[in-house]
Amino acid sequence: MTVQISVISLREKIDAALANTSELAVLDVREGGQYAAGHLFFATHVPYSRLELEISDFVPRLDTPIVIYDAGDGVAERAAAALTDEGYTDVAIMEGGAPAWAEAGHTLYEGVNLPSKTFGELVEHELDTPRLSADDLAAMQERGGDFIILDGRTPEEYQRFNIPGGISCPNAELPLRFNDLVTNAETTVVINCAGRTRSIIGAQTLINFGVANEVIALENGTQGWALGDRELEFGAKRFPPNGVMASTLKKARARAKSVADRYDLSFVDHDTLAEWQDDASRTLYLIDVRSHNEYLGGHLPGSRHAPGGQLVQATDRWIGVRGARIVVCDDTEVRAVCTAHWLKQMGWEVHVLAGGIGSDGLVHNAAPTSAPELATVEANELMSMAGEGNVCVLDLRPSVDFQARHIPDAKWVVRPNLQEVVIANGVPVVMVADDLGAAGLLAGDLFRMGHKDVRLLADGMGSWEDAGGAVTEALSSLAPSARIDFIAFTAERHGGNKNHMRQYLEWEINLVNQLDEQERSVFAVLAP
Repeated sequence: MTVQISVISLREKIDAALANTSELAVLDVREGGQYAAGHLFFATHVPYSRLELEISDFVPRLDTPIVIYDAGDGVAERAAAALTDEGYTDVAIMEGGAPAWAEAGHTLYEGVNLPSKTFGELVEHELDTPRLSADDLAAMQERGGDFIILDGRTPEEYQRFNIPGGISCPNAELPLRFNDLVTNAETTVVINCAGRTRSIIGAQTLINFGVANEVIALENGTQGWALGDRELEFGAKRFPPNGVMASTLKKARARAKSVADRYDLSFVDHDTLAEWQDDASRTLYLIDVRSHNEYLGGHLPGSRHAPGGQLVQATDRWIGVRGARIVVCDDTEVRAVCTAHWLKQMGWEVHVLAGGIGSDGLVHNAAPTSAPELATVEANELMSMAGEGNVCVLDLRPSVDFQARHIPDAKWVVRPNLQEVVIANGVPVVMVADDLGAAGLLAGDLFRMGHKDVRLLADGMGSWEDAGGAVTEALSSLAPSARIDFIAFTAERHGGNKNHMRQYLEWEINLVNQLDEQERSVFAVLAP
C-alpha cells in the first residue's frame, strides 16, 4: 500500500531537499490545465496521461524519494501504482492533494515554470536591470540611431513572431556571439522575449559578462509591443553567422572566466563526471546546453539536450529532483558558464564540465521515440463502423481542438477521466490522437479494463476529414470544468487576446509578492 504523508511532512521534506541534505521529487500528476490553475511552487509537472513516458527523464534513480499529489480525486493512487510498476521504490502521496495544501494556508501558484519565472522577477527587483517600454523602443526605431534588437527566445519562437528588425540570439548564446553581432561599443543593445523573464535574464547576462555597451531589457517583450497595437514581424530569418570568429571566441572565453571566478563556479573534469555517472546514491543530470543541431552532431553519452537559455527559463522541464547534481556542458565552456552562473543563483548544485565535451567518445543518437505499436483503422473503415453503430470513438486530442471539430458522437477523454467514460462491453474502441505516447498508455488501460479491440485512427483527425467524414462543431460540448488540460491565460496569450496578455504579465510581475519564507530561501541573486 502506498504511504500517505501530510502537508506538514511534505514541507519538512522540501526543507531538507532545499538544504541539499537529501533528494526529493515533488510531482504534480494532474493535467496541464489543473496544474496551471494552481500548484505547489516546487512541484514538477508530470501528468498521469504521460507519466510512464516522462518519469525516467525527471527522476532517473528508482530509489529517489517521490511525493505525488493530485486534486484529491484518486488519480494520485493510480499514478503511484504506475510508478511502482515502473520500479520506483519510495513513493508517497500527499494527503488531500492540492486542496489540502491550500487549506493549510499555503499558496497554490498559477501558471507554469514557477521557480524560473519568479527568479527572473527577483533579478530585476534586486539588480534593477535596465528596461525600456515598447513605446520607448518604437520611438528609438522612429528616430533611428545605433541600436540593435536581439531576441533571446528559441529560433522556433522567433520565427513565429518577433519585434520588427530583431535578430535571433537565444540567451545562452549571447555571451558567445555578442562581438560577432555587436561590433561597436557605442551600440545600444535591446534584449526581448515574448514576456518578461528572458528579456530580463538576457539583458542581465550581458551586464554580468561585462560588455561595454548599454544593455536594456524590453519590458513585457512582444506582448507589450502587441498591447500597444503595433505590428509584429512573422517568419523572420535573421540569425547569427554560423560559427564564431577566433577573436570573438577569445573575448567570450575571457569574459566567461571572469564570470566563473566572480560567481565561484565549480568545474569538474571528465574523470569526476564518470565517477558521478556511476554513483547510484545521487541523482545526476548531465545537460548539453548547445543548440539542437550541435547536440545531434555529437554529444556525450548520457547527456540530455536543453539550450542554456531554456534551461534557465524553464528549469522544471528538465530537472525533477531537488538535491540532485547538475553538470552543464558545451564545447567552449562559455554557454555552460552562462547557464551555470544562473542555476547556482536559483539554488541548484551545478557544475561546469571543464574543457567542454571534447571530441572523443561522442554519440549521435537522437532521443528515442515514445510512439507505441498500436493497431490502426483507416478512416473509411471507421466510417462503416460508425454507420453500423458498432464503435466507441475516444478523442484524446487537446480539448481546444475537440471543441472546434470532432467526429460525431466521439467522447473526449484524457487518462485520468477514462474510468468515467461508459463503453459497452465488446464494442470496438477507436482512438483519435495527436500524442501517440499518451494514446499507448490509454490503450494499455483499456486492455486492462477488459476491452479487447482497441485501435488508433490512422493519420488522425486529418485523415477522417480528407476522407469526407462528417464533423461536429460544438463549442458547448464540453463543460469548462471538464477541460482539465487547458487554462486560457497561459495557453492563448499569443493568440491576439489582449486580456490574456495583460493577465499573463500581471501574473509574472506579482510572483515575487506571493513567496513565503521557504520558497524565497532557495534564491540568492548576486550582483555582477
